Amino acid sequence: MGKAQIIDGKALAAEVLGKVARATAELKQGHRLTPGLAVILVGDDPASQVYVRSKGRRTREAGMESFEYRMPEQTSEEALLEQIAALNADPKVHGILVQLPLPAQIDAAKVINAIDPDKDVDGFHVINAGRLMTGQKALVPCTPRGCVLLARQARAQMSGLEAVIIGRSNIVGKPLGQLLLNENCTVTIAHSRTRDLPGVTRRADILVAAVGRPQMVKGDWIKPGATVIDVGINRIPAEEEGKTRLVGDVDFDAAVHVAGAITPVPGGVGPMTIAMLLRNTIEAACLQTGAPLPAVLEGI
Repeated sequence: MGKAQIIDGKALAAEVLGKVARATAELKQGHRLTPGLAVILVGDDPASQVYVRSKGRRTREAGMESFEYRMPEQTSEEALLEQIAALNADPKVHGILVQLPLPAQIDAAKVINAIDPDKDVDGFHVINAGRLMTGQKALVPCTPRGCVLLARQARAQMSGLEAVIIGRSNIVGKPLGQLLLNENCTVTIAHSRTRDLPGVTRRADILVAAVGRPQMVKGDWIKPGATVIDVGINRIPAEEEGKTRLVGDVDFDAAVHVAGAITPVPGGVGPMTIAMLLRNTIEAACLQTGAPLPAVLEGI
């Protein structure tokens, strides 16, 4: 068997960001509306700092307004909730994102649910989760939305296919299950307690790995010709002394000889997450102002 098609997340994200920039220009010109995204970072986690910088840069490149709020590690939950309340009330801010993880003294669920659901561009608010689950219009979590677009690169028609997701988090596994049900897939959400996990994953036409365990999914866990979406980003020691490298939850070198299509790590799901965040910010801006969602974003 030959090698799998590599699904290029960087190229697809660039295409989405181009459409986002066009949609932003259309809203500015036709509706005098500039979508605004506020990002709050509490503490000085190095990975979070990199993400926040990247989000700010991409937001500005798309022609949107970027608002960044950096708060010290010892910030109280009350102070953070006050900052969110102020942003909820600010008409220039259409999307609010609180960078996770938060310091131990802050209850993340309480913070997420303090965000106005119509400004919840991460799609984590309990109201958006409920809307998604019941088939209503919702702001959808960015990574699952990106996963569906990536899967469509290999499977234009997903109706009737068997999809298996490994991982049941509120951020990826659960919402992605609902999105794949919306595509008329037959969905199994597997996890650490699943009996005969390799047997379950071998049934999948679409296999999504989102567990955070490096190279857990072996080549012989994959149905020949399946589409594999690898959400994992794990840093492991490299062959060179003192260096590290990024790998996914799938053993890529083995899987690439079995799968029909596969996302790489890095360069697969990661770039799609920011692209979907900015797409959600435009949707949120339209939701709050009554402006129509620009046609260029249809199907994204």
